[in-house]
Amino acid sequence: MSHAIRFHETPVFPRGFRCASRNVGLKPTARDLTLFASEVDATAAAVFTRNHFPGAPIILGRETIAGGLLRGVIANSKVSNVATGATGVEHARRMARAAAAELGTSADRILVSSTGVIGVPLPIEKIERGVVGMAADLQDNPMVGAEGIMTTDSHPKALSASVGNATITWVAKGSGMIEPNMATMLSYIFTDAAFDAPTLDRLLRAAVAPSFNMLSVDTDTSTSDTCAILANGLAGPVDEAEFLSVLVAGCTRMTEILARDGEGAEHLLRVHVRGAKDAREAYTVAKSIVNSPLVKTMVHGADPNVGRLLMAVGKCFDCTIHPDRTDAWINGVQVVARGERLTFDDAIVRETLSREVVDIAVALGVGDAHATAYGCDFTKGYIEENAAYYSS
Repeated sequence: MSHAIRFHETPVFPRGFRCASRNVGLKPTARDLTLFASEVDATAAAVFTRNHFPGAPIILGRETIAGGLLRGVIANSKVSNVATGATGVEHARRMARAAAAELGTSADRILVSSTGVIGVPLPIEKIERGVVGMAADLQDNPMVGAEGIMTTDSHPKALSASVGNATITWVAKGSGMIEPNMATMLSYIFTDAAFDAPTLDRLLRAAVAPSFNMLSVDTDTSTSDTCAILANGLAGPVDEAEFLSVLVAGCTRMTEILARDGEGAEHLLRVHVRGAKDAREAYTVAKSIVNSPLVKTMVHGADPNVGRLLMAVGKCFDCTIHPDRTDAWINGVQVVARGERLTFDDAIVRETLSREVVDIAVALGVGDAHATAYGCDFTKGYIEENAAYYSS
């Protein structure tokens, strides 16, 4: 679906949305604080991490989003404000109050996000000083906002598409500690279409399920995951089915962008499972393959050790697996038939594994359910990045 939608060549914001970002001293020089703003109150919905150690912004965000209205989002990078207790929650509230004062609204209309190192006190005074004057910097380029929320990302991430008379824009960050079970690291979706909050919540969850929820870089669910959608209604109503189609396509495209930018990644890995007994089993098998370190290293080394695919399927003990019905392909080259490794030209499979995008397909032959998971290869770069993350 993500390839059927025409995304804008250069990302743009919908009517009434703008952003600003700047360095406020959390990082040495790079942008580390972003402010997203709507000209008017926007209906809003969000999903958050299921991790049992949610950050202070998540605790506050669940309270804020219950109101169903937002005027803006403030997000900092470098420090995640996680495992900081009651003081951390008060710092998140102070962030909301500071952004609200800058935008001329109330703190309950501001969603707060923080991303970065866990267990470090948030330098709230730097943020409170730094946000002053950001309203004057608000501009129409969503990439500017994306820069301020980057941690180990290699590039800012934003895209947009039209749906009827409206626009949908996605801004996200994420590179490591990603297997969301809800959404991605930080992802903000903006639209000028008109929807009430309950409808927006339903549409968001329908879009997250086949996209961000199927993303895994390293099997680790962040303590800060947030995916929020704001709809200010300035373009009026649009067809709901068409809107959902574009929303899912954009979330899927952003999922692929995030997977390709996994820490140290050199390949985007897509795993397509079909013929599963039901949706749960399709999900389980797809995630098992995309999360397997042995499959990830097989892709990284362009090593046609296809027995690893069978291992990853076979360890799904609670799924209906019949070896004599199981087939597999790598970028369209069949490598397994009825549970047995086929005789194939190693050079051809090595070449296909060396491509930037590697599609692995598995047919289970026991039902009609299907699922696609998104991930990346496993490299020395991932280890090097994370071996010194706290100290860097």
